[in-house]
Amino acid sequence: MTTKLISGSEVARQIREELKGETARLKERGVVPGLVTILVGDDPGSVSYVTAKQKAAKEIGFHSVQENLPAAIGEAELLAMIDRYNRDPRIHGILVQLPLPKHINETKVLYAIDPNKDVDGFHPMNVGKMMIGEAAFLPCTPAGIQQLLIRSGVKIEGAEVVVVGRSNLVGKPIAAILMQKQPGANATVTLCHTGTRDMASHTRRADILIVAAGKPNAITPDMVKEGAVVIDVGVNRIGTTAEGKAKLCGDVDFAGVLNCCSLITPVPGGVGPMTITMLMENTVKAAKLAAGLE
Repeated sequence: MTTKLISGSEVARQIREELKGETARLKERGVVPGLVTILVGDDPGSVSYVTAKQKAAKEIGFHSVQENLPAAIGEAELLAMIDRYNRDPRIHGILVQLPLPKHINETKVLYAIDPNKDVDGFHPMNVGKMMIGEAAFLPCTPAGIQQLLIRSGVKIEGAEVVVVGRSNLVGKPIAAILMQKQPGANATVTLCHTGTRDMASHTRRADILIVAAGKPNAITPDMVKEGAVVIDVGVNRIGTTAEGKAKLCGDVDFAGVLNCCSLITPVPGGVGPMTITMLMENTVKAAKLAAGLE
């Protein structure tokens, strides 16, 4: 069987080009999408993520603001900043980079963001809308997975989808998204997790297998149906290269599964590039909503 790679990098590039055009058209109508990213502390991973988000925002043409706050900042000060941006008409999307220092309640912070500016899709109002199939800001990684499937020509409607992992960031939302009676969805979805008995009996039924287990080689070739589409969301550090860079792998035994699936996402270069891109898409959507154009 000839297996094709789904390039998240290429799909993300296509979507960002579309967003550049959409942003330019909005600017002609006096609307400039605005995004603020708030970083607390100097965790290297968080700094890297925020830098990439700001770079993408500027390339697309957003009004972008970066707030760098000390790790010792008080919760009340952070909440006050969020409130200020909630009321700022130039800002359409607010992103607080996680994780936060232990003395700050993450839930309280995420709930403080105006749901209409919650471009991460974490506010319970947006999560609730997603569950009942109403228009909402979808969490970025699950939204990116759906776009990868759609733009790769994968037939989702009526497909057997198995999701491995039940996190609030990936597993639960992608299951909710793909089960909706909507275009690009309407699948039969099974959600597996650490309490699932005989997981392989479920994964072998999957036309589309989405793996977000957080464990290298959680899925081996004997667990995959011939011709399945495999979306590997995992990013695991398994050492360093000769140049000192982190060596990464997904949750799927890539080399083994490559011989039995029809489509598969690589790690890196698969799902990862889509997450920031969908954040940009949510910001454009928020700007249109604020201007009464959506």
